[in-house]
Amino acid sequence: MKAQFKYALITGLFFRGPAFAVIFMMNAVFSILAAFDLLPFAAHVTAVSLGGVAIVFMLTANIIGDIAIGRRMFLMPDAYLHALTPVPRWKTLFASVITMTAMDLLTMFYVIFTETYLSITLGGGRGLWSTILLHVRENPDETALVISFAVLLIAAYILTLMIIMFCITAKKSFLYKKPASGFLAFLLACGCFYVSSLLQLLSAPFSIVERYLFMIIITPASGIAIPFLIVLTLLEAAGLFILTSKLMERKINL
Repeated sequence: MKAQFKYALITGLFFRGPAFAVIFMMNAVFSILAAFDLLPFAAHVTAVSLGGVAIVFMLTANIIGDIAIGRRMFLMPDAYLHALTPVPRWKTLFASVITMTAMDLLTMFYVIFTETYLSITLGGGRGLWSTILLHVRENPDETALVISFAVLLIAAYILTLMIIMFCITAKKSFLYKKPASGFLAFLLACGCFYVSSLLQLLSAPFSIVERYLFMIIITPASGIAIPFLIVLTLLEAAGLFILTSKLMERKINL
Protein backbone atom coordinates (compact mmCIF):
# COMPACT_ATOMS: atom_id res chain seq x y z
CA MET A 1 0.00 0.00 0.00
CA LYS A 2 2.88 2.36 0.80
CA ALA A 3 4.25 1.86 -2.71
CA GLN A 4 0.87 2.65 -4.27
CA PHE A 5 0.65 5.91 -2.37
CA LYS A 6 4.21 6.76 -3.44
CA TYR A 7 3.53 6.16 -7.14
CA ALA A 8 0.24 8.08 -7.05
CA LEU A 9 1.93 10.96 -5.21
CA ILE A 10 4.83 11.14 -7.69
CA THR A 11 2.43 11.11 -10.65
CA GLY A 12 0.15 13.75 -9.15
CA LEU A 13 3.05 16.04 -8.22
CA PHE A 14 4.68 15.98 -11.67
CA PHE A 15 2.88 19.19 -12.75
CA ARG A 16 1.09 20.15 -9.56
CA GLY A 17 4.27 20.16 -7.44
CA PRO A 18 6.19 22.93 -9.29
CA ALA A 19 2.99 25.00 -9.62
CA PHE A 20 2.28 24.76 -5.89
CA ALA A 21 5.92 25.50 -4.99
CA VAL A 22 5.81 28.78 -6.93
CA ILE A 23 2.42 29.75 -5.49
CA PHE A 24 3.47 28.77 -1.97
CA MET A 25 6.56 30.99 -2.09
CA MET A 26 4.71 33.94 -3.67
CA ASN A 27 1.81 33.86 -1.20
CA ALA A 28 4.13 33.27 1.75
CA VAL A 29 6.24 36.31 0.86
CA PHE A 30 3.17 38.51 0.39
CA SER A 31 1.65 37.23 3.66
CA ILE A 32 4.83 37.94 5.66
CA LEU A 33 5.20 41.41 4.17
CA ALA A 34 1.52 42.12 4.85
CA ALA A 35 1.79 40.88 8.44
CA PHE A 36 4.61 43.37 9.18
CA ASP A 37 3.02 46.12 7.04
CA LEU A 38 6.03 46.23 4.72
CA LEU A 39 4.12 46.31 1.44
CA PRO A 40 3.77 49.73 -0.20
CA PHE A 41 0.16 50.85 -0.54
CA ALA A 42 0.41 50.66 -4.35
CA ALA A 43 1.35 46.97 -4.10
CA HIS A 44 -1.76 45.98 -2.11
CA VAL A 45 -3.96 45.52 -5.17
CA THR A 46 -1.18 43.65 -6.98
CA ALA A 47 -0.74 41.20 -4.10
CA VAL A 48 -4.46 40.47 -3.80
CA SER A 49 -4.86 40.17 -7.60
CA LEU A 50 -1.96 37.75 -7.90
CA GLY A 51 -3.46 35.73 -5.05
CA GLY A 52 -6.70 35.45 -7.04
CA VAL A 53 -4.79 34.37 -10.14
CA ALA A 54 -2.98 31.79 -8.00
CA ILE A 55 -6.33 30.20 -7.04
CA VAL A 56 -7.27 29.70 -10.70
CA PHE A 57 -3.79 28.46 -11.59
CA MET A 58 -3.72 26.01 -8.67
CA LEU A 59 -7.17 24.71 -9.60
CA THR A 60 -5.96 24.09 -13.16
CA ALA A 61 -2.81 22.37 -11.89
CA ASN A 62 -4.92 20.13 -9.64
CA ILE A 63 -7.15 19.10 -12.53
CA ILE A 64 -4.10 18.27 -14.66
CA GLY A 65 -2.56 16.35 -11.75
CA ASP A 66 -5.73 14.32 -11.20
CA ILE A 67 -5.95 13.54 -14.92
CA ALA A 68 -2.34 12.30 -14.78
CA ILE A 69 -3.24 9.91 -11.96
CA GLY A 70 -6.31 8.74 -13.89
CA ARG A 71 -4.29 8.19 -17.07
CA ARG A 72 -1.91 6.01 -15.08
CA MET A 73 -4.79 3.64 -14.33
CA PHE A 74 -6.80 3.71 -17.55
CA LEU A 75 -4.67 4.75 -20.53
CA MET A 76 -1.68 3.04 -22.09
CA PRO A 77 1.25 2.70 -21.80
CA ASP A 78 1.30 3.41 -18.04
CA ALA A 79 -1.93 1.49 -17.51
CA TYR A 80 -0.25 -1.72 -18.70
CA LEU A 81 2.28 -1.52 -15.88
CA HIS A 82 -0.46 -0.49 -13.48
CA ALA A 83 -2.63 -3.47 -14.47
CA LEU A 84 0.29 -5.90 -14.09
CA THR A 85 1.12 -4.71 -10.58
CA PRO A 86 0.68 -7.78 -8.32
CA VAL A 87 -1.65 -6.09 -5.81
CA PRO A 88 -5.43 -6.03 -5.50
CA ARG A 89 -7.04 -3.28 -7.54
CA TRP A 90 -8.76 -1.85 -4.47
CA LYS A 91 -5.39 -0.87 -3.04
CA THR A 92 -4.32 1.08 -6.11
CA LEU A 93 -7.76 2.67 -6.41
CA PHE A 94 -7.79 3.62 -2.72
CA ALA A 95 -4.31 5.13 -2.91
CA SER A 96 -5.20 7.13 -6.02
CA VAL A 97 -8.46 8.54 -4.66
CA ILE A 98 -7.03 9.46 -1.25
CA THR A 99 -3.94 11.02 -2.86
CA MET A 100 -6.03 13.12 -5.25
CA THR A 101 -8.36 14.22 -2.44
CA ALA A 102 -5.52 15.18 -0.09
CA MET A 103 -3.50 17.08 -2.68
CA ASP A 104 -6.51 18.89 -4.14
CA LEU A 105 -8.00 20.00 -0.83
CA LEU A 106 -4.74 20.91 0.91
CA THR A 107 -3.43 23.00 -1.98
CA MET A 108 -6.76 24.76 -2.52
CA PHE A 109 -7.11 25.40 1.22
CA TYR A 110 -3.69 27.06 1.26
CA VAL A 111 -4.27 29.36 -1.71
CA ILE A 112 -7.79 30.34 -0.60
CA PHE A 113 -6.71 30.88 3.01
CA THR A 114 -3.74 33.05 2.07
CA GLU A 115 -5.84 35.04 -0.40
CA THR A 116 -8.43 35.64 2.33
CA TYR A 117 -5.66 36.69 4.72
CA LEU A 118 -4.21 39.13 2.20
CA SER A 119 -7.63 40.58 1.36
CA ILE A 120 -8.54 41.23 5.01
CA THR A 121 -5.10 42.41 6.13
CA LEU A 122 -4.36 44.66 3.18
CA GLY A 123 -7.94 45.90 3.08
CA GLY A 124 -7.56 47.48 6.49
CA GLY A 125 -9.58 44.90 8.41
CA ARG A 126 -9.02 43.72 11.96
CA GLY A 127 -6.91 40.79 10.81
CA LEU A 128 -7.84 37.24 9.87
CA TRP A 129 -6.61 35.50 13.02
CA SER A 130 -8.24 37.95 15.40
CA THR A 131 -11.48 37.73 13.40
CA ILE A 132 -11.45 33.93 13.55
CA LEU A 133 -10.62 33.79 17.28
CA LEU A 134 -13.30 36.37 18.10
CA HIS A 135 -15.90 34.44 16.12
CA VAL A 136 -14.91 31.14 17.77
CA ARG A 137 -15.25 32.64 21.26
CA GLU A 138 -18.56 34.37 20.59
CA ASN A 139 -20.21 31.72 18.38
CA PRO A 140 -19.03 28.23 19.41
CA ASP A 141 -22.14 26.59 17.93
CA GLU A 142 -21.56 28.21 14.53
CA THR A 143 -17.91 27.15 14.65
CA ALA A 144 -18.93 23.53 15.19
CA LEU A 145 -21.38 23.89 12.30
CA VAL A 146 -18.64 25.22 9.99
CA ILE A 147 -16.36 22.32 10.92
CA SER A 148 -19.17 19.86 10.23
CA PHE A 149 -19.79 21.40 6.82
CA ALA A 150 -16.05 21.19 6.09
CA VAL A 151 -16.08 17.46 6.85
CA LEU A 152 -19.20 17.08 4.68
CA LEU A 153 -17.39 18.89 1.86
CA ILE A 154 -14.49 16.42 2.08
CA ALA A 155 -16.92 13.48 2.03
CA ALA A 156 -18.75 14.97 -0.97
CA TYR A 157 -15.44 15.49 -2.79
CA ILE A 158 -14.50 11.84 -2.26
CA LEU A 159 -17.94 10.80 -3.52
CA THR A 160 -17.52 12.97 -6.63
CA LEU A 161 -14.14 11.40 -7.39
CA MET A 162 -15.61 7.93 -6.91
CA ILE A 163 -18.46 8.69 -9.33
CA ILE A 164 -15.91 9.83 -11.92
CA MET A 165 -13.73 6.75 -11.34
CA PHE A 166 -16.75 4.44 -11.53
CA CYS A 167 -17.96 5.91 -14.82
CA ILE A 168 -14.48 5.77 -16.39
CA THR A 169 -14.15 2.15 -15.27
CA ALA A 170 -17.61 1.39 -16.68
CA LYS A 171 -16.58 2.91 -20.02
CA LYS A 172 -13.51 0.69 -20.02
CA SER A 173 -15.38 -2.46 -18.99
CA PHE A 174 -19.03 -3.28 -19.69
CA LEU A 175 -19.58 -0.19 -21.90
CA TYR A 176 -16.47 -0.89 -23.98
CA LYS A 177 -17.15 -0.88 -27.74
CA LYS A 178 -20.80 -0.07 -27.11
CA PRO A 179 -22.19 2.60 -29.48
CA ALA A 180 -21.63 6.06 -27.98
CA SER A 181 -19.90 4.59 -24.94
CA GLY A 182 -18.65 8.01 -23.86
CA PHE A 183 -22.18 9.43 -23.90
CA LEU A 184 -23.45 6.38 -22.00
CA ALA A 185 -20.75 6.92 -19.37
CA PHE A 186 -21.86 10.56 -19.08
CA LEU A 187 -25.48 9.46 -18.60
CA LEU A 188 -24.28 6.99 -15.98
CA ALA A 189 -22.54 9.83 -14.12
CA CYS A 190 -25.73 11.92 -14.27
CA GLY A 191 -27.66 8.94 -12.93
CA CYS A 192 -25.21 8.51 -10.05
CA PHE A 193 -25.52 12.15 -9.05
CA TYR A 194 -29.31 11.94 -9.33
CA VAL A 195 -29.51 8.84 -7.13
CA SER A 196 -27.16 10.48 -4.63
CA SER A 197 -29.41 13.55 -4.46
CA LEU A 198 -32.46 11.33 -3.94
CA LEU A 199 -30.74 9.50 -1.09
CA GLN A 200 -30.44 12.82 0.73
CA LEU A 201 -34.19 12.59 1.30
CA LEU A 202 -33.30 10.04 3.98
CA SER A 203 -32.24 13.01 6.10
CA ALA A 204 -35.76 14.49 5.90
CA PRO A 205 -36.68 13.49 9.50
CA PHE A 206 -33.77 15.66 10.73
CA SER A 207 -34.22 18.52 8.25
CA ILE A 208 -36.63 21.07 6.86
CA VAL A 209 -37.95 19.97 3.46
CA GLU A 210 -39.32 22.65 1.12
CA ARG A 211 -40.64 22.24 -2.40
CA TYR A 212 -40.51 24.89 -5.12
CA LEU A 213 -42.18 23.64 -8.30
CA PHE A 214 -39.98 20.69 -9.36
CA MET A 215 -37.19 21.46 -6.86
CA ILE A 216 -36.88 20.02 -3.35
CA ILE A 217 -34.63 21.88 -0.90
CA ILE A 218 -33.43 20.11 2.24
CA THR A 219 -32.08 22.32 5.04
CA PRO A 220 -30.46 20.66 8.09
CA ALA A 221 -32.52 21.55 11.14
CA SER A 222 -31.07 19.44 13.96
CA GLY A 223 -27.68 18.57 15.36
CA ILE A 224 -27.80 15.08 13.89
CA ALA A 225 -28.63 16.11 10.30
CA ILE A 226 -25.11 16.97 9.11
CA PRO A 227 -23.40 13.96 10.77
CA PHE A 228 -26.09 11.80 9.17
CA LEU A 229 -25.35 13.32 5.75
CA ILE A 230 -21.61 12.78 6.28
CA VAL A 231 -22.12 9.10 7.07
CA LEU A 232 -24.57 8.71 4.16
CA THR A 233 -22.15 10.35 1.71
CA LEU A 234 -19.25 8.17 2.87
CA LEU A 235 -21.43 5.06 2.56
CA GLU A 236 -22.30 6.03 -1.02
CA ALA A 237 -18.60 6.55 -1.79
CA ALA A 238 -17.76 3.20 -0.18
CA GLY A 239 -20.40 1.42 -2.27
CA LEU A 240 -19.04 2.94 -5.49
CA PHE A 241 -15.49 2.13 -4.36
CA ILE A 242 -16.34 -1.57 -3.92
CA LEU A 243 -18.20 -1.70 -7.23
CA THR A 244 -15.39 0.10 -9.11
CA SER A 245 -12.66 -2.12 -7.66
CA LYS A 246 -14.66 -5.24 -8.60
CA LEU A 247 -15.04 -3.96 -12.18
CA MET A 248 -11.31 -3.24 -12.33
CA GLU A 249 -10.54 -6.76 -11.13
CA ARG A 250 -12.98 -8.28 -13.62
CA LYS A 251 -11.94 -6.65 -16.88
CA ILE A 252 -10.44 -3.37 -18.05
CA ASN A 253 -9.90 -2.69 -21.75
CA LEU A 254 -6.87 -0.50 -22.22
